[in-house]
Amino acid sequence: MKLALLSPVAWRTPPRHYGPWEQVSYNIAKGVADLGVEVTLFATGDSQSPGKLEYICNKGYEEDKEADAKVDECMHISCLMERAEEYDLIHNNFDFLPVTYSRLIDTPMVTTIHGFSSPKIIPVYKRYNDSVSYVSISNSDRSSELSYIATVYNGLDPSEFTFSKDPEEYLLFLGRIHHDKGAYEAVQIAGKAGRRLLIAGIVQDKDYFSQKVEPYIDGEQVVYLGSVGPEKRDELLGGAYALLHPVNFEEPFGLSVAESMFCGTPVIAFNRGSMPELIVNGKTGFLAGSVDEAAESVDRVAGLERRYCRQWALQNFSIEKMASGYLDVYKKILGI
Repeated sequence: MKLALLSPVAWRTPPRHYGPWEQVSYNIAKGVADLGVEVTLFATGDSQSPGKLEYICNKGYEEDKEADAKVDECMHISCLMERAEEYDLIHNNFDFLPVTYSRLIDTPMVTTIHGFSSPKIIPVYKRYNDSVSYVSISNSDRSSELSYIATVYNGLDPSEFTFSKDPEEYLLFLGRIHHDKGAYEAVQIAGKAGRRLLIAGIVQDKDYFSQKVEPYIDGEQVVYLGSVGPEKRDELLGGAYALLHPVNFEEPFGLSVAESMFCGTPVIAFNRGSMPELIVNGKTGFLAGSVDEAAESVDRVAGLERRYCRQWALQNFSIEKMASGYLDVYKKILGI
């Protein structure tokens, strides 16, 4: 089977620090390649691929400020579509734009929908219901207007996350600094629980950061570490008493939640979106409905078994589990 896997071009695949879609794209490529699929990854020129690498953009447009994002996106998508006949199947991980090519090519296309940035994009997906197979990354993140071939949870490489049975006392917030992710709420939870909070992630909304988060940063009780790479992420997650994930939107998956559990660290999250699918309430963390409820859960984390968190992640969110799910999807589409 010859597979063309289309990754975004905002960041390198896999990313150096931030880039969740790029990370998942790489993990899919690696996972299915290990199962014998001949993979060609379409990504940026500085990307890494477990198979062949094709590119037209040298660097991600978020890392090359001279680049025009729309130009790079159009060039990148067309670079693959003009060669579609070379492949048995195209796996699109680049949102809705590539599906508009699906009736112009003969190669079948499967698209993983990594969440809906707005309800306004659903009509695009709906228009191509009959020509593209859609995969959701959680059961909660489905539109009733679309037809799906499967739900396949995102998978991570367990070897990149070190199990830690003896954590420190700090709480951790790991994610982009934006209202959706709830950095402000994390500060409030930590304050009410009387715990030190470490914050790590890119500042996606500068006004939100300066108004809602930065005033609380004192370098002692609330510490902002900036964006962190894989090694520091592993260290922070493993050392944390718990990860705080008080999201303010219906999050479609939440990679940091799975990453945390791979390290054995329980997660306290707001009960929204996919969180009930990722977290076993009372076993791998706690689902809360408010800041106060989350703060009250903090002391209860001590009674959870960190080893079970790791086992749950291995069973449900590994690259191997994800790759197996996608291979089943590929075979179903190709009738093999």
